[in-house]
Amino acid sequence: MKIAGVDEAGKGAVLGSLFVAAVSIDSSALKYLERMGLRDSKALSPKRREFLSKRIEKVCAIQLKEITAQQIDELRKVLTMNDILVRGHAQSLRHLNPDAAFVDAADVDAARFSERVMEASGIRSVIAEHHADSNRVIVSAASIIAKVSRDASIQALEYSLGVEIGSGYPSDTKTIAFLKKWLDERGELPPQTRHSWKTAQDLLEFAQKRDHSSSQ
Repeated sequence: MKIAGVDEAGKGAVLGSLFVAAVSIDSSALKYLERMGLRDSKALSPKRREFLSKRIEKVCAIQLKEITAQQIDELRKVLTMNDILVRGHAQSLRHLNPDAAFVDAADVDAARFSERVMEASGIRSVIAEHHADSNRVIVSAASIIAKVSRDASIQALEYSLGVEIGSGYPSDTKTIAFLKKWLDERGELPPQTRHSWKTAQDLLEFAQKRDHSSSQ
């Protein structure tokens, strides 16, 4: 029986893409993942994640979906973030077509998330659980693939802009300082900013009020 796991990285970020990763393996080979000592990607160092991702790629089929900041802004005009994640999970699972799947629940109601992903993917058995990235080795594997991909994307963005941008999350003071400085110097937010995020809207509103006050 082929089983799959799905997780995402970058859901709450104000900067950069969202990555949804699905991995699948025959249940008889699951022991290979269990022996790797996989955990939720957030509990691992970047170096360890990189090492494990290469090992996962050798034994699992992988489907990776990137949803850019611009695509998120467009989709959020008609969908909620949970809708976007249901779609991303479903698309990834359809490509792998497993017999059963475990996914990290992106909804407060895990059962509802299960039902929505099942309906959208056509996969007959989808089990969504909170903390599945910690409790299910197949989802831990997906978590690592998604996180490594997200980190590489942020590093590429840093390189293209020529400045440190932090993790891309609103809670990161380095990211907020970068956004403020870019906005001050150029009068607009940098590429790959999610303009539909309240963080971005608040920064723009503050800059506009400041500019209006200084012009009076």
